[in-house]
Amino acid sequence: MTPMVSSDLPLRRLGRGKVRDLYEVDATRLLLVATDRVSAFDVVMREAIPFKGAVLTQLSAWWFAQVADIVPTHLITARVKDIVRVVPSLATFQKALAGRAMLCRRATVFPIECVIRGYISGSAWKEYAKSGTLAGEPLPTGLRESDRLAQPIFSPATKAETGHDENITVTRMRQIVGEESGAELERLTRGIFARGSAIAEDRGIIVADTKLEFGRGADGAITLLDELLTPDSSRFWPADAYKPGGTQPSFDKQPLRDYLDAERRARRWNGESPAPPLPDDVVRATSARYLEAYRRLTGESLDVTDLQ
Repeated sequence: MTPMVSSDLPLRRLGRGKVRDLYEVDATRLLLVATDRVSAFDVVMREAIPFKGAVLTQLSAWWFAQVADIVPTHLITARVKDIVRVVPSLATFQKALAGRAMLCRRATVFPIECVIRGYISGSAWKEYAKSGTLAGEPLPTGLRESDRLAQPIFSPATKAETGHDENITVTRMRQIVGEESGAELERLTRGIFARGSAIAEDRGIIVADTKLEFGRGADGAITLLDELLTPDSSRFWPADAYKPGGTQPSFDKQPLRDYLDAERRARRWNGESPAPPLPDDVVRATSARYLEAYRRLTGESLDVTDLQ
């Protein structure tokens, strides 16, 4: 599978994120293309990570099926043959899009990232270590980095166009989206996280935290959007290596982050764009992490040829 850094399709492009390209199909449907672009520390690398886009797309599609009884999703199909039947102009792009494209229903997006944490790590740990709080709300004293929380904490964030999202209180979220919608977003987030954590635990993976995106579909129902429980939207830790009190090994772009951290410590990179070139072994190791996450969670190796 040839890595894809960018897509150029005969459709109106609506947006280009760090990883995904968004196209308009018609008034009711969108095409979401997950490229193999990769970012770290808010900088997009020049190199692509083979299979990354397909893992994000197909793992999301698999998870959408696991939570279909909890919430409707925007996914129509992630099989490129079905997509081409709906959008014949994409026929010549079938091989390039195999595995990495989702035909989706349009929805009006809530301007909130619904973050939920079962363990304290990342930005939550940084705030807690400094002030004992999360989004300004006090947490129990004595927590160590990567400790399991007594109960998962719903900690929404505002969406940032550039840089990091900002953690906000549940009260602030409900002011933004409305009391009723805010309560429903939290309920759905907790239900999806509980389902996903239980499934992952059976497969030897800890879901430390994840972020979800929701919108309102054409019928007015709250709908799950974007990606679900992927290595980009979640922290996946191998359960057999879990040891609280520090950072944990993870099924994501850890090899990439480790390399860039070393470059910063050696003062060969200032942390800004452009990033230093990635060695081939870092690219291969990062790709292998994504593929292993897919295999462990779904029980099958990713076969892109089967998706054409």
